[in-house]
Parts: sequence; structure tokens; C-alpha cells
Amino acid sequence: MADHQEASVTLPSDPASVSAARKYVTSVLVEWGLPSDAEVADTVRLIVSELATNAVQHTFGQSPTFTVDIALDRDELLRIGVTDSHPRLPKRLPAAVQQDNGRGLVIIRWLTAEYGGKLSVRPTREGGKTVAIELPWNAPVQSVTAGGQTEP
Repeated sequence: MADHQEASVTLPSDPASVSAARKYVTSVLVEWGLPSDAEVADTVRLIVSELATNAVQHTFGQSPTFTVDIALDRDELLRIGVTDSHPRLPKRLPAAVQQDNGRGLVIIRWLTAEYGGKLSVRPTREGGKTVAIELPWNAPVQSVTAGGQTEP
């Protein structure tokens, strides 16, 4: 496999684009050798859904599109970033029990950490932002039991 592979798609900031982003990332990762039924594939789909949803919901119509960038370096490190043109950086919202939103970044951060990765947020030169994750490509397949224990 090549030392570096990358793919990118730009989608309209519309709720329907969330599933399009998820499907795009899934197809790219399958092309790069990750089985679509792998546990980490489900995790990546959820992370992409949360990142894309945030780009659509929290830009308040001020970012007409968002871009999903995927890169794989030396079959070791997978990077996925979602970029929009809204300048406001995401922040953790107080998630009240009855509230339906405000947990996206918490979910992303937790899932990324479970696979030994990290989350970053950085402004773009154009005035927007990129929210990105990095995961080891050969992430350990772990599952969390009902009691919160991690199993290999």
C-alpha cells in the first residue's frame, strides 16, 4: 500500500449530507482495506456522523458546505477531519437530562480515546475550523461490557 493515501468530499450543509458523509467515508475505508463489518468501522461511522452533524447544526447556516478529509499515513495513522467555514470553535454544551444535543464532542472524544486516538480542533486560514480525529489504523479491537469494563 502507498505511504500516504487521501480522499476528500465537499457536501452541502444539509441534514441529508450527514448520511452521505458517512457512506463516503465507509466506501473509502473499505477501498483502503478496512472491512465494513469491523468494529472500528462502526466507530468511525458514528464519529463521522457526529462531526458532520455538528458541521450542519452548529454553523447556523453560515457555512454553505462542509468538507470531509480522510488520510492514511503508512498504514499506521488514520486522520478524518470535517471542515466548515463558520469561525466559532465547538465547545462542550451543558447536556441537561432532557436535552437532545450537546453531547457530540463528548461522544467523539470518548470513542476516539477508546481506540488510542486523539481529537483536535484548529482554525483554518480562511476563518473556519477543522474538527479532526486521529486513530491508529490497526486499532485494537475492544468492546466495552455493560459494567464499563474493556475487553480485548
